[in-house]
Amino acid sequence: MDLKGVNIGYCICGSFCTLKNSLKQMENLVKLGGKITPVMSYSVLNTDTRFGSSDFFIDSIEKICGQEIIKTIKDAEPIGPQNLIDIMLVAPCTGNTLAKLNSGIVDTPVLMAVKAHIRNNKPVLLALATNDALGANLENIGGLINKKNFYFVPFGQDDYKKKPKSMIADFDKIPDAIEAALKSQQLQPILESPK
Repeated sequence: MDLKGVNIGYCICGSFCTLKNSLKQMENLVKLGGKITPVMSYSVLNTDTRFGSSDFFIDSIEKICGQEIIKTIKDAEPIGPQNLIDIMLVAPCTGNTLAKLNSGIVDTPVLMAVKAHIRNNKPVLLALATNDALGANLENIGGLINKKNFYFVPFGQDDYKKKPKSMIADFDKIPDAIEAALKSQQLQPILESPK
């Protein structure tokens, strides 16, 4: 796959256990030729966890992308008027961000980046990582599947015995899902068997 010349907005939200996997995919997209503009939610910018410090993730992302992370709503807003991005990827996309996207709420840099981008009638690709996908957020998944220009990285239950409502995207399928979304197609099958 060749992503040379493709401008990818890469939004990172606070599903902290998936961040290192997300960075691995970010590196992969750069190797495939993609030009990445990183955007980070406030929670990732300001929270240290057992999965790594915020400074570690900020430094790693800026090194991979070769540019500074968009960290404010104000700095995310020009993405739309300047038509900077070909596809907006949210990986990981938490349940909180998913619900706000479906409801049209804009209160983080990630949400502003998506809102600004969608005005240009271009694809948004969501890589879910939420413990309540089969609970409170199921209606938001359905709502976004039915909205124009929203696509999903195929996802499935990650631990159906201990977390029966939790679902996570197959991050390894991000490149294929990008390729499909750029053609206005949903990569299928969208639902995968439990891990």
